Amino acid sequence: ICSSFLDLVKKKLRTERRGIHVDQSDLLCKKGCGYYGNAAWQGLCSKCWREEYQRARQKQIQDDWALAEKLQREEEAAYASSQGATSLGPFSKFEEKKTNEKTRKVTTVKKFFSPSSRTAPKKESQDGKTPSPSISRQSSMETDRVSRDFVDFLKNLQKPGREIHKQCRAFIESLSCKKDLSADELSECVQDFYQNMSDRLMSHFKGSSECVEQVMDQVEKYIMTRLYKSVFCPETTDDEKKDLATQNRIRALHWVTIQMLCVSMDEEIPEVSDNVVKAITDIIEMDSKRVPRDKLACITHCSKHIFSAIKITKNEPASADDFLPALIYIVLKANPPRLQSNIQYITRFCNPSRLMTGEDGYYFTNLCCAVAFIEKLDAQSLNLSPEDFERYMSGQASPRQHDSDAGWPQTGPAPSTVATNTALAQLHDNLEALLGLSSRQENLMEAAQSLQSDLVSWQESVQQEVKDILEKYPLEIRPPAASAIDADNVENDRLPPPLTPQVFAG
Repeated sequence: ICSSFLDLVKKKLRTERRGIHVDQSDLLCKKGCGYYGNAAWQGLCSKCWREEYQRARQKQIQDDWALAEKLQREEEAAYASSQGATSLGPFSKFEEKKTNEKTRKVTTVKKFFSPSSRTAPKKESQDGKTPSPSISRQSSMETDRVSRDFVDFLKNLQKPGREIHKQCRAFIESLSCKKDLSADELSECVQDFYQNMSDRLMSHFKGSSECVEQVMDQVEKYIMTRLYKSVFCPETTDDEKKDLATQNRIRALHWVTIQMLCVSMDEEIPEVSDNVVKAITDIIEMDSKRVPRDKLACITHCSKHIFSAIKITKNEPASADDFLPALIYIVLKANPPRLQSNIQYITRFCNPSRLMTGEDGYYFTNLCCAVAFIEKLDAQSLNLSPEDFERYMSGQASPRQHDSDAGWPQTGPAPSTVATNTALAQLHDNLEALLGLSSRQENLMEAAQSLQSDLVSWQESVQQEVKDILEKYPLEIRPPAASAIDADNVENDRLPPPLTPQVFAG
């Protein structure tokens, strides 16, 4: 993390009201382009950082070529001195080797949009139809679902949708085969692909940025879901080591209270406590997401819950000076898993337009500032003496609420004196609630047992009454009376008389 962000935080510490204050201008790009900067990019926005990175890389390439030419001349001079007049054979081989090396190193994603690359997948499918390992391996349920959603979305675009899908598949196959790329090189490939795809979409949609943004969101979701396992916390980086260091640092700062950070939140208020819990849940849930945009959404939701908690406490809209200390407090309480890896993943592979502008970029920049502050937190930041700070860090002592009159100003209502801190107060309330629930459960069990005994006695009483009635009035079953076949015919009276036989002589 760049130390410039720490200087921005420390220089804004005010004597009249201790706390953490960062101006809006301090969060912007150091080059003055108006976009949000990032500590991972040395205080620059993604656009300026890419320009600086490409400029430095181009200089490195030029230096490599200069060194190669120098070695070539030395090799030629040594060979000429030992062999005398020689042919140009070694030089030709060296030149061929140098050309192949340049072709291998200088590779960008722009080749996917060349005419040759458009025909390559078709030729491959005609020859062997052999899918790459990344396509043939068994995908997870989430990957399959994202792939289906992506195809369904592109169906609305018809012909451009088929071209986008083909280019995305080609890019995924190509990047999956490049196992030796560093994290910065992987990031550059993905960002180049985003840029080229965005330019093509902008020309297709005739400058409609809203349509381009919708398509790019789906492209990012599809690509990063497929590449997540290979690009998140890669082995070529020290992201995992930074994750462990950050987690240990946050665990060591477990004693930091909300009063030390001058956070304008009163967790004694139920609505505030609910928003704090939701903010902690959102920041922890960030690690379960695969798409950078979804991880950013978790940060945004967390920040909005923090603003809501501050607004409820102060009965007025929260300011930026109130937000950053509260965000630091939430990060300390949550201790999110793989925090550094998630920040680096968003920085490397998120659509740059989201990090440079908008509320997502603002909240993400504040999160980077919060992590930088936690890493360099010292006694001066908390208005403590170095001796007290070391005792708290080593666990020899723990701050008490009655120390607030020694220099910790209260920014909200006075905390309850029942418990020594908010966590103990909440634990006390939970224990009382459990005792109440236990008492209610006992009463409920007694009522259920009483009801069961009443049901048994009622059943016995009903059976006895039925038995007494049957004994008093025994049931007699009489056989039915015999009747004629047509006895049931009620219209027999209306039938004509039967015919009488008549005898004729003769």
